[in-house]
Amino acid sequence: MISRILMKENLGFKEANLELSGGLTVFSGLSGAGKSVLFSGILAAFALCESEAKFVELELDDKIDLESFGIEAEEENVFKMLKEKSTKYFINNQSIAKKSLQNLSKTFVKYLSVKDSNEFSNEKFLELLDALECAKNPKFKQEKENFIQTFKDYNEAFLKLSEILDEEKRVEELKEVALAQIEKISSINPKPGEYEELLKLKKRLSKQDKIEEAWAKANGIFEYEKAVLDALNLSEVDTNFFSECFNELRIVAQSQNFDEFDFDIEELLDRISDLSYLIKRYESIEGALETLELKKKELSHYENLSFEKKELELLNRNLKEKLEKEAQILSKARVRNLSTLEDFLNNYLAKLYMGNLKLECVKNEKMSSLGQDEIKLSVSETKLKNLSSGELNRLRLAFIATESKILNAGQGIIFLDEIDANLSGKEAMSIAKVLDELSRFYQIFAISHLPQLSSKAHNHFLVEKNGTQSRVKKLEKEERVKELARMVSGEKISDEALKFAKTLFELS
Repeated sequence: MISRILMKENLGFKEANLELSGGLTVFSGLSGAGKSVLFSGILAAFALCESEAKFVELELDDKIDLESFGIEAEEENVFKMLKEKSTKYFINNQSIAKKSLQNLSKTFVKYLSVKDSNEFSNEKFLELLDALECAKNPKFKQEKENFIQTFKDYNEAFLKLSEILDEEKRVEELKEVALAQIEKISSINPKPGEYEELLKLKKRLSKQDKIEEAWAKANGIFEYEKAVLDALNLSEVDTNFFSECFNELRIVAQSQNFDEFDFDIEELLDRISDLSYLIKRYESIEGALETLELKKKELSHYENLSFEKKELELLNRNLKEKLEKEAQILSKARVRNLSTLEDFLNNYLAKLYMGNLKLECVKNEKMSSLGQDEIKLSVSETKLKNLSSGELNRLRLAFIATESKILNAGQGIIFLDEIDANLSGKEAMSIAKVLDELSRFYQIFAISHLPQLSSKAHNHFLVEKNGTQSRVKKLEKEERVKELARMVSGEKISDEALKFAKTLFELS
């Protein structure tokens, strides 16, 4: 619900600051006073209308799904439009793109002056038909849930079968690819850590001549071992440190013997090359070994493809049969409730002085998560797309009222721009009663030139123009009676008009 509206520099309005309660809010006043300008400014904050306003701020206390649009919600959500060189939009002081704001606004704002048939989506019709059945048959909710689960299971099984059929067409090629990789990796037969060890060995062998030459010279040091020991003994110095040092040196010298490497250097280089190929292709020896196991499993899968295909074909047939039976249960229930939904809608259409509506349930060949039912709608044998804007808006109003009555729920804001234009007083009162009923669930904003709708308002604002300046004022009881009388008889208010206005106000 919008609890406050602040608007600045909107054509004739220097500033408009409105405090609101819930229910039906009506703007009345002489033609040209600025009602539509004010209305457009409010809608502009939701990015649902263009406006010349420089600044619009709305405070809403509804719980709105802002997180999906990257906006942090608050207890009071503030929508703001700011127009300087360009128009910018904010929610809770966080910037939001115009398109995103439009998508968000359409989830809780219904603007009935825009030609839109979203109210008549097949999904919404089926939701109402199913709600009518649930009210009579508590088991139906479970039957519908069963269908939805079966539809999900069938889709998953169908997808798996499609994948296998697609694989089957190219299975020979896939088998060849898998076999080639298995044979290549298996023929090399790599071992973890082997490549690093061989690189160390290669590096060592590349310095063999220099190492042997250096140690041939260094070995001469051992000829002086006895002389050093004699010198140390004569000097009465403990010889252990020298003996230990020479023993370690002797071990190192002996380890430099290349005779133990009994293989061909070319074979070593070939082995390193093979391992290097695997590393480049699979990132590591471990990666190559993982791929080997994976390709073995793939090959086994391809060889068992025929068996898997038969199993899935059987599963698909069984699920399809089950799905069709469960869809039939939904269809029968919906057909049973079709006339009841028609009656609800036609009851409201009669109040709105429109011809009868006809609903028809047809079966689609393609199954969806809703079943196979599609609801076709026509009004006095006129298709939906051929209705005038006025007729479409009254039909939308009838549908919203029917939806609220059946579901005993509704939430959001409805904007109506002169929905009672060119109607008789009797017709206008009928629309006013429908809006009064809807105002239990929705906050409604309307522009009206007729007293019937205005008399039902929970918030009644008068829009006036003095010279070039417009202003908006909330009317209290006596002021409202006077405004209703003006709407009846014009600027010169008669006693009869006042009497009629008081009657309307007392009846509301």
